[in-house]
Amino acid sequence: MTRRTTLLRALSEVLAWWAALAVLWLVFITTVDALELVVGAGAALVGAVAARAARRAVSAE
Repeated sequence: MTRRTTLLRALSEVLAWWAALAVLWLVFITTVDALELVVGAGAALVGAVAARAARRAVSAE
């Protein structure tokens, strides 16, 4: 694989994880305001990067 393809696959995986985790965050909170959205987006990004790192640690990619 080329470097660009690898980068696009990594970004798409993190984006997919981020979207899923952000939706999950929105499901669990009771009040949706600007601060909750910012915190949720940040927490989802941390979780998405951690999920990608964990998947790479256990796979042979």
